[in-house]
Amino acid sequence: MNASLSISSYIVPFLSALVLSVFLTVAVRALARRAKIMDYPSVDSGRRIHTTPVPLLGGVAVFLSFSIILAAYTFFSHRILGGYVLPKYLIGITIGGLFIMIGGVLDDRFHLSAKKQIIWPALAAFTIIASGIGVTYIQNPFGGTIRLEQLSITLFSLNGLPYHLVIFADLFTFVWLMGMMYTTKFLDGLDGLVSGVTAIGSIVLFFLSLGREVAQPETALLTAILAGAALGFLFFNFHPAKVFLGEGGSLWTGFIFGTLAIMSGAKVATALLIFGIPILDVGWVIIRRLFQRKSVIQSDRQHLHFRLLDAGLSHRQAVLFLYLVTGAFGVAGLFFHGREKFISLLALFGLMLILGGVLVLAYKKRRDTT
Repeated sequence: MNASLSISSYIVPFLSALVLSVFLTVAVRALARRAKIMDYPSVDSGRRIHTTPVPLLGGVAVFLSFSIILAAYTFFSHRILGGYVLPKYLIGITIGGLFIMIGGVLDDRFHLSAKKQIIWPALAAFTIIASGIGVTYIQNPFGGTIRLEQLSITLFSLNGLPYHLVIFADLFTFVWLMGMMYTTKFLDGLDGLVSGVTAIGSIVLFFLSLGREVAQPETALLTAILAGAALGFLFFNFHPAKVFLGEGGSLWTGFIFGTLAIMSGAKVATALLIFGIPILDVGWVIIRRLFQRKSVIQSDRQHLHFRLLDAGLSHRQAVLFLYLVTGAFGVAGLFFHGREKFISLLALFGLMLILGGVLVLAYKKRRDTT
């Protein structure tokens, strides 16, 4: 089968998820309005930049679109199961997503404290680990691999199959998933930013999964469905947004992307390139909050996307710029390997430092002239 035929076979699941996402977004938006689950500017005028109430719960539409199309291909085709993807993986992805959606709806409705919010993503990360999805090795950029499954403890056996706690692998997986979830949560500050970056990242993982190095058509199908679901929602989420992802959606996008990155041959470095700028931004903000003795999981206006606005970019310009950076480094991840990816990560870190300095100077200049 040639490459064009292979890629064309993913158009139907992609479009199915996209169309379903459009219809479900309309339905969820109406439900949020009726239930008065809205994002009101007056709640947090320092961070929120919209001036009228906007419905929340949009992430429910994205999650349901992805889950329904995934279920359809699981039960009515042979394209998901039978290869690398196991039934327990899909169960873990679905249950973990449900945990996030439950916590997200509760937070959107009742405004949970940060300590209560973190329970749901933690449960989702533990669910993924329990389903057997994990990072067992990391590519050493200077050659070879770093194994993480060396130390394990047998917890119990079920139907003759032992279930292990793999200390370093499970710890790495938990930290990775929590980091990805809170990266997209903090990134969700501008209209269309998270949904667009998720779509771009999914497309990158799609081509990565079809490449010779990974060769996982099942994972490629999952990423095609995710890209369709994210783009369907983006029609309503791009500036000016008619609906927001909400707490559940902003966390779930990081959760599912982080999980698919693991499943795509543990391509953590590629995911780091795709989400490199937001991850570095979150890391910097967390360090700053620790020094200021503030909560590290509470949102504020100190993130890069807000700095872009403060420096004079329009809402759409800031979002499109971050799309461009995401796409550029994502494409680099497709062609670079080992040491080249490590060098790309260093370049990304350097870009972040330069960008930060430029934004600070631009903001000061703009402030002094107004």
